[in-house]
Amino acid sequence: MAKKVEVPTTKSGLMAALAEAGEVSKKQAAAIYDKLIELAYEGARQNEKGWVIPGLGKLLIKKQGARIVRNPQTGEAIKKPACKVAKFRLAKAAKDALVPPKAKK
Repeated sequence: MAKKVEVPTTKSGLMAALAEAGEVSKKQAAAIYDKLIELAYEGARQNEKGWVIPGLGKLLIKKQGARIVRNPQTGEAIKKPACKVAKFRLAKAAKDALVPPKAKK
């Protein structure tokens, strides 16, 4: 039976795992992680097609048009103005790793 790998669920746990894998200090791992996040945000803002992390997915900003929405408490129709929303699309490799594709008959 294969040994179950412990996956970190907190930022500090993630930094410890990255530091160990990259053979760097936790402080250096945190700096690299923070820079990656900063690049992703700036890349999504600047590039209309989004910012890609190969093998994981794409972070992008989509324009959403004005539309009519309903207040869930009262059921009243409300006009919502146009806005921008952040989206993250999983890469095919990530989808296949998480949920293997069905075999074709």
